[in-house]
Amino acid sequence: MSAAVPPALGVLHADDLLAVVDKPAGMMVHDSQLAGGETDFLVDHARRLFGRPVFLVHRLDRATSGCLLLAFDRDAAGTLGEQLMARTVEKHYLAVCRGWPEAAFEIDHPLDGGPGKRLRKPALTRFVRLATAELALPSAGFPTSRYALLRATPETGRFRQIRRHLKHASHHLIGDTSHGDGRHNRHFRMLGVHRMLLHAQRLSFLHPGDGRRVTVEAPPDAQFARALEFFGAPAA
Repeated sequence: MSAAVPPALGVLHADDLLAVVDKPAGMMVHDSQLAGGETDFLVDHARRLFGRPVFLVHRLDRATSGCLLLAFDRDAAGTLGEQLMARTVEKHYLAVCRGWPEAAFEIDHPLDGGPGKRLRKPALTRFVRLATAELALPSAGFPTSRYALLRATPETGRFRQIRRHLKHASHHLIGDTSHGDGRHNRHFRMLGVHRMLLHAQRLSFLHPGDGRRVTVEAPPDAQFARALEFFGAPAA
């Protein structure tokens, strides 16, 4: 591994056509109008790591960690992009939200494309509640605060979809400074968790070379693992 590549950029899978890397929370994937002067991008580290051009198949927010799919040529990127459009790529995220939602629920709520893209398009996310916790932290007149660990499966790929859908349902994502709830974000910072609690845990797709199913998982980082301790729940 090149010395220019941070140890946090782990390789979860790599072959002649593609790779899945473990994106660290806090690193931008590529330059964009949201970069705000940032100069350190994952795609640059990946090019140095693999010594070849890389093509992004999908995106993750700066504050999100986990599985990120890269292709090494345009044909492979195009084939994988077609799978995304056809919704045959399985993406599972771990998320921690405020409140105790139903055991299984979905949010079907159209979203725009982000800054400068006002057109709203259909957006669907399915959620499963994996565990709950009630912490001795006063909130809104109550002596405790309730939180849930969720598995989120986005069926579409809109801008900040999971984060915005949880806000729409008033089950704000913990650590989200744009769409979350500041009181609950502060609670987790007091508990030693200083990141947004959204992690791309699992990615499954058909290999563009031979069509076999490839499934890759990324373990939560130390900060996310700290949050999982409050639920007495495993990372899977």
